[in-house]
Amino acid sequence: MNTSSKRRALIVGGGIAGMSTAITLRKIGMAVDLIDLDPQWRVYGAGISITGPTLRAFGALGILDAVRREGFTGDGIQVCDAQGAPSHVVPTPIVADDDVPGSGGIMRPVLHRILSEKTLASGAQVRLGLTVDRLDSDVDGITACLSDGTSGRYDMAVGADGVFSKVRRLLFPEAPGPVYTGQCVWRVTVPRPPEVERRMFFLGGPLKVGLTPVSRDEMYMFVLETGPKRPPMPDDQLPGELQRLLAGYGGVLRNVREGLNPSSHVVLRPLEGFLLPRPWERGRAILIGDAAHPTTPHLASGAGMAVEDALVLGEELARNGSVEAAFEGFMNRRYERCRLVVENSLEIGRREQSRAPMHEQAELVERSLRILAEPI
Repeated sequence: MNTSSKRRALIVGGGIAGMSTAITLRKIGMAVDLIDLDPQWRVYGAGISITGPTLRAFGALGILDAVRREGFTGDGIQVCDAQGAPSHVVPTPIVADDDVPGSGGIMRPVLHRILSEKTLASGAQVRLGLTVDRLDSDVDGITACLSDGTSGRYDMAVGADGVFSKVRRLLFPEAPGPVYTGQCVWRVTVPRPPEVERRMFFLGGPLKVGLTPVSRDEMYMFVLETGPKRPPMPDDQLPGELQRLLAGYGGVLRNVREGLNPSSHVVLRPLEGFLLPRPWERGRAILIGDAAHPTTPHLASGAGMAVEDALVLGEELARNGSVEAAFEGFMNRRYERCRLVVENSLEIGRREQSRAPMHEQAELVERSLRILAEPI
């Protein structure tokens, strides 16, 4: 589209979705302003698991080599029982070619650094400590009034500001918000022993536990706890409570449990998710990533869906002569795929909460990954 270079986009939110969109729109020649509410542009959390489709998306975005260099990539998910005895390996389909592994992991701050460096190098204009207070669309574009009192005129705006999106509230004040799913997730980064060669699930115990390598020397552990939404706990109490939850687990998890100490950085979060019904756009503004389809981590696809959203939006803008047509093409390609991720992730969580047999939990993961391996 030879008009791309004349177009200007506002992206609200500087996380994975927002940065991926900035990089993609700059590739097709659009001018980009990216704003983020955090004046320090920080990221919180431990590691994230990565699927093959997410690695494929990283490749299209141009960061796969950096992710492979600074994170971990491999194939398959080793399923074990609560004592660490191996059951079987869930295959992770090859999605593009033999050079794209089936799974992986990386620390969130490392991925944030990779993406932020590429965003700045793309020429996108990044402004921090800002959000949007008002969006007014008309037939020619959209006016954005920002929280510092300034305003700007754009051809389109992208709400990529996460699960508690302010842009979603502005566009769809009647929309539902995230709903607690009945599970909390505990995460902690620990040393990686040699026997952890790939992602691992420990099923059949009172809690689902997973290990994901994130580098040569580190891995992160997640523990899914079923029950009422936990109130916030002081940070210094989290390691001891996590040790209590892991009592009775064997194998490598026993060693992880014994290695936890007051200095371990444990993160506890409730799992919340929902799918915003179509449309995700209103006027010249559209929602992507967690602003439209926040999901639980059961398919390790939240980051991947955000990057895919950015890639597809860029393709549709390059293909179509109008923003409205691009938004329609985007929705036609993205809604069902994102719906599958949200609904199947929630269903996996329900099966875990009901203590369904291990093969019923693993089967839905395997089937979903096969579908997600298909082209976007």
